Amino acid sequence: MSQHCIFCRIARKEVPSQLVHEDEQCVVIQDINPQAPTHWLIFPKQHLERLHDLSEAGRPLLGHLLLTARSMAERAGVAQGGYRVVINNGDDGGQTVPHLHLHLLGGRAMHWPPG
Repeated sequence: MSQHCIFCRIARKEVPSQLVHEDEQCVVIQDINPQAPTHWLIFPKQHLERLHDLSEAGRPLLGHLLLTARSMAERAGVAQGGYRVVINNGDDGGQTVPHLHLHLLGGRAMHWPPG
């Protein structure tokens, strides 16, 4: 974990958050600036700055994050109607926190293009 990364600090319980789920590999919290009725952030406890930093060895971790998003969508009650999972990667991709994370958005109709 990184000393100063906000998500690493949340995972270490140094910074309060609205915790939704935690397991041995990841944490799920409510986004502090939600863009949908359900807007949760899913991030690994291991510090990785962005998706592009994952190697082939990261496949199981990425799979775990995606399957966690699936189960969290069911828990939130948005699985049936549909939901969006987003990974912003790097500055031009809209990533504002330098720690790999997935956005789970649901509870309203999503439009394309997103922005």
